[in-house]
Amino acid sequence: MNRLNGQYLTRIKNTRLESSPVKKWLHEYSRSFSYVGLVVATLLFAGSVSPSLLPRPPVVQGILSGFVLAIGYGIGVLLVLTWRFLQLPIVSDKTKLWGKRVSTVMVGIIAFYFVWSTSDWQNSIRERMDMPPVESAYPITFFTIAILWSWGLVLLARFLLRCNRYLSAKLRRFVPRRIATGISTFIVFLVTIFVANGVVTDGALNLADNFFLQADQMIDEGIERPERSLVCGSPDSLVPWDMIGRKGKTFIAGGPTAESIEAVTGETSLEPVRVYVGMETIDDEVSQAKLALQELIRVGGFDRSILIVATPTGTGWLDPGAVDTVEYLHNGDTATVSIQYSYLPSWITILIDPDRSKRSARALFTTVYDYWKGLPKNGRPKLYLQGLSLGSLGSEDAADLLTIFEDPIHGAVWSGPPFPSQQWKKIVHDRNPGTPEWMPTYRQQRIIRFTAQENHLQIDKPWGAMRNVYIQYASDPMVWFSHDLAWRPPAWLNEPRGPDVSPQLQWYPLVTYLQVAFDLAISTSVPVGHGHNYSPASYIDAWIGVTDPEGWTPEKIALLKETIVPPIDPDP
Repeated sequence: MNRLNGQYLTRIKNTRLESSPVKKWLHEYSRSFSYVGLVVATLLFAGSVSPSLLPRPPVVQGILSGFVLAIGYGIGVLLVLTWRFLQLPIVSDKTKLWGKRVSTVMVGIIAFYFVWSTSDWQNSIRERMDMPPVESAYPITFFTIAILWSWGLVLLARFLLRCNRYLSAKLRRFVPRRIATGISTFIVFLVTIFVANGVVTDGALNLADNFFLQADQMIDEGIERPERSLVCGSPDSLVPWDMIGRKGKTFIAGGPTAESIEAVTGETSLEPVRVYVGMETIDDEVSQAKLALQELIRVGGFDRSILIVATPTGTGWLDPGAVDTVEYLHNGDTATVSIQYSYLPSWITILIDPDRSKRSARALFTTVYDYWKGLPKNGRPKLYLQGLSLGSLGSEDAADLLTIFEDPIHGAVWSGPPFPSQQWKKIVHDRNPGTPEWMPTYRQQRIIRFTAQENHLQIDKPWGAMRNVYIQYASDPMVWFSHDLAWRPPAWLNEPRGPDVSPQLQWYPLVTYLQVAFDLAISTSVPVGHGHNYSPASYIDAWIGVTDPEGWTPEKIALLKETIVPPIDPDP
């Protein structure tokens, strides 16, 4: 009787499927997915919703989770194909059935817990960055985006597999099956790489290049050409105003005046000197550097007490928090010179040509330094380096050891050193034992010190002849991203953690690597003082430690930190 009832129910089920083509298609389509692929995909998806360095908007979380879902599914399918290719023992149907039941329950519980905890995990980061909590619709929004995005990626992968099978079938007429499969796979792989690099990547880069080039040729509201003769870009300047670039114009025309400095310091001040040579001004970085030197001499830059060779970010931007602060601290008795090497964001420039900032910084520093060291030592300004993000990467590589020993400069302030920086990486690796990676101490701290949101410079300890300070935040993905995150937990997750890093952040193989990689694109989307968005207060601490200005009491320093407003739209 039970057997007859079972056959009857099966017949009814098949009849319903045959009567509904949509249901039949859905049934067959669902069966086309690899169970192992779905299990691996779900586990990686669960890990992708865990916290990383920065809070992620629902759209970014959805794209990340969808990408991880697709990768996880691909890994699972590859495991099954490898098992079959190696002709390993096939699991019995009974074992397979029970294995599916148990794994489905376990994976389902894990996925439910992780998705349920998503809002709390995101808020654990947002709370430390003084951001409002996520909205209640956050899990639904990102989950929907993740499913749609991963489905599209899987469809693309299946299309490539069909192309592979079709080509393999054609080749089997001439060669054995396994050789045909290998050849077809290699051909499809090459074509995919060619299309991805030659069409998609190049097209996206050309689109970005055109967009940011047009943006660089615009002028921000309220920025006008200076009329005073001894100002870069003026009618008497050696640098044409129209060729300076958007960020350069903002740098030249912005910044504090002598009057605004006096209003804060209460002391007589000078107009700060700023020189900037854009990419459109002249052909190459060496010519740019020579023109910058000529203009710096013309406007009296070497008559100031402080001379800063600043390397901009990828967009050509110089952080006002880095430049304005030192001008206040020295009552305008400063000169800052810089040349543009790119108009693309730092994270794009790093992917395209990470050495571009190094070539530019080295050309400018060498040109200025050669002139500076020829001046009388008791009549020349103190010489410093400064750079943020990709500018830090270039700036720290500008001066070689011979320069330091021959006629040393006075120091540097580098903020947000990006992960390709070899000098910074070696210093952090060789830090004093027992100090955390995100806030290390190096040897006796006479030449190099680190600081963050809180001042860690230990002013009471003696400096050497040259003072260098790195500003780095524990939540900055531009600093802490590395390729070995895919297979090895990072040292910056060890206790004690940074003040703005979630205690619930855990390392997962491959997943954490992808999370921090996605964090790179949103590194400045967090409030000032977190991520890759460096605070003027941190620069004030650094410049005081490096340049040792006179007359700055704790009360005056606190007033300056309250006075200088961080940039609304940071643009590294």
